[in-house]
Amino acid sequence: MRKSEKTREKILDVALARFRKEGFEGTTMRDVAKDAGVALGAAYYYFPSKDALVMAYYERIQDEHLEKARAAFAQVKSFRDRLRAAMHTKLDLVARDRKLLGAVFRTVGDPENPLSTFGPATAPIRKASIAVFEEAVGAEPLPPDMRKLAPVALWALHLGVLLYFIHDRSRGQVRTRKLVDGLVDMVGDAMGLLALPGLEPVRAQIGALLALVKEE
Repeated sequence: MRKSEKTREKILDVALARFRKEGFEGTTMRDVAKDAGVALGAAYYYFPSKDALVMAYYERIQDEHLEKARAAFAQVKSFRDRLRAAMHTKLDLVARDRKLLGAVFRTVGDPENPLSTFGPATAPIRKASIAVFEEAVGAEPLPPDMRKLAPVALWALHLGVLLYFIHDRSRGQVRTRKLVDGLVDMVGDAMGLLALPGLEPVRAQIGALLALVKEE
């Protein structure tokens, strides 16, 4: 790793440590620069704003999620086990960051905010995250239209799980873990039903709604 890359990673690591301790709002770029041992100008060179730090965090988590999910997929055979692995590995990765996610999730409803989950700036991350759930679907025997919509539907479901996770006050967020396991079973049953012949109109309606989620 080049020196510039090491410096960038150090600044990001320090920023995340600050966010976890002081909160997103309670952290300034000056705090980050001081803790990282770099000039304020250098911190701004790598990350023009706190939003840029969060975007880098999104990218890092997504890369790590893909890696961990693929490793888990290689150990199981069924769709339900792959989906369970995709959900739980994501929760494992963000377990320390509920406070940070709670702060940035407020931007979801603001289309002008660069951190918005549905905004154009996060489109590459959104696409990469949907791809994880596409791999979770794998080679399941599904109609073509359902194969296209399933990864987006599962990605949207995982957003709901993350929102619940942020607000889950149970010890170790065990309620969220149980919720995931229950949802996986429900989704497995629903996938089988929706794949039945004659339900094409229902799948078309679901697909039209999910297409709105993917708009950039």
